[in-house]
Amino acid sequence: PRDKVGVAFVTNGIKQDHQNYLKHGGLGFLLGDGNLTYGRENILETYYQAALARGLSMTLGVQYIAHPGYNRDRGPVLVPSVRAHVEF
Repeated sequence: PRDKVGVAFVTNGIKQDHQNYLKHGGLGFLLGDGNLTYGRENILETYYQAALARGLSMTLGVQYIAHPGYNRDRGPVLVPSVRAHVEF
């Protein structure tokens, strides 16, 4: 009865000047690999959180990322996750 399920969709984009910078070899903190075939980064995430005991839960999740780093030539990427949450 205290279990939770969630689904989310996110779409991200960057401005034209940033696209041009990355396309011509520019690098950012987490972006840039020498070339860019621009595409919006789309992320679908889902999770299931199981309440195991009072103050203890475990969450399993997965993210599907299309065009990671705003690059149509990359991905898709599937990112699984596991999280434990303890409250005292």
